Amino acid sequence: MNENIIHIRNDEEAILSFKNLYKKFGYKQYKMSKFEEYDLYAENKNFLLSSNIITFTDLNGKLMALKPDVTLSIVKNIKDSGETQKVYYNENVYRARKGSHEFSEILQTGLECIGDIDLYSTGEVLMLAVKSLMQISENYILDISHSGLISELLGTLPEGMRDSILKYIGEKNSTAIERECERAGISRAVTRRAVQLASLYGPFEKITEELEQLSINEKTDSAINELKGVYEILKLYGCEKNINIDFSIINDMNYYNGIVFKGYVAGIPSNILSGGRYDNLVHKFGKKAGAIGFAVYLDMLDWLNLTDEENDADVLVVYDDSISAKELTAAVQKLSEENSSVAVLKCIPANGRYGKVYRMTERGLESIEGDN
Repeated sequence: MNENIIHIRNDEEAILSFKNLYKKFGYKQYKMSKFEEYDLYAENKNFLLSSNIITFTDLNGKLMALKPDVTLSIVKNIKDSGETQKVYYNENVYRARKGSHEFSEILQTGLECIGDIDLYSTGEVLMLAVKSLMQISENYILDISHSGLISELLGTLPEGMRDSILKYIGEKNSTAIERECERAGISRAVTRRAVQLASLYGPFEKITEELEQLSINEKTDSAINELKGVYEILKLYGCEKNINIDFSIINDMNYYNGIVFKGYVAGIPSNILSGGRYDNLVHKFGKKAGAIGFAVYLDMLDWLNLTDEENDADVLVVYDDSISAKELTAAVQKLSEENSSVAVLKCIPANGRYGKVYRMTERGLESIEGDN
C-alpha cells in the first residue's frame, strides 16, 4: 500500500457510491424516525458507542431520545417474518464525535442482514464492507476477529476475571495477561491461549497455521472454519487484499456471538467502519433470527480533507474589469477542456490552493509564478 489514492472525500459522494453498491446485491433502503423511546437505549447502553444520549419529553409525557444508533432501531422495528431481510440505510445519529465533548448530528450509512445467516450471508456482508472501504481509498485494512472463538477459549475463566483478561487482550498487553492469570491461579493452558489471542495479528494467509493451533474443541473448530470460509468467499469476490486477523477486536459478548470486524483507511486516525454478527441482540428482542451488519462513520471522512493537501481547483484565472466577458469565457472554456476544474475570480484568495494560476490580460492568459 504505497500510494494513497482517495476516491471519496465527502458525505454526498459516499451516500451515492454506497447506495449503488448495496442495491447491486439486493439490499433495500430502510427509513426510520429520528427518535425512539429512551428505554430502548437505556437498556442496551453496552451496545452503543457512547452512553451519552440526548433526551426530551414528548407531548404525552413520554421520555424520548434522538437516536444515537441505527441498528437498535432496525432490530426493534423490523418484522420477525422468518425470511432473510437485507436493508441498508443513510441516517443521521446524534452523539458526540470521537475526540469531542459536544453533540453533533452525524450522517451514518451501513447495512444489516437479518434472518437465516449462513456462511455465504456472512461472506457477502464482509465483501460489502471491503468494497465500501475500497470505494473510499485504495489504502485500507479490514481487521477480523471472532467473538465466539474468544468466548470459547476463555470460557473457563470466572466472569470478573474474564472481563479483565478481555480488556488486556484488547490492549495487546501479554504481560498484564500473564500477571493477572498467575495471580488468580489460572491454568497455564488458558493463560497461553489468552496470550496467543493478544499477540496473534497479521495477514490471513500468513497466520492460518497459528490460527488452527487455537482449536480445542468442536466449537473452536467451527469458528476457525467460519473464518477460513469467509476468507475464501472474499477471495472469490477479489476482496482478499489487506485482510488481517486481529483478536484484539472485542465487542460486548452479551450482544456479539460471531465474526466481528473493523475497517481502516489511511489518513483517518481510527476505524471508519465497524460491524459484526449480533444474534444475541436480536434474541433479546424476542426474535429468532440471526443478524450481521456494519456501519460506516461518514463524519470521519472529514479527516481526509484535513490531512490531504487538495487543491481548491486545478487552475485559477484572475481578471479585472478591463477584460470582456466574451474573451474571458473563451479562455476559461479552453482551460476547462484541458483540466478537471477551473476557478475564475477577480483576485487570488489569501488561503486558496491551486495547481496553476493565470491572469487574464489583453494579450491572453499569462502564468503567475509563486502566487499559488
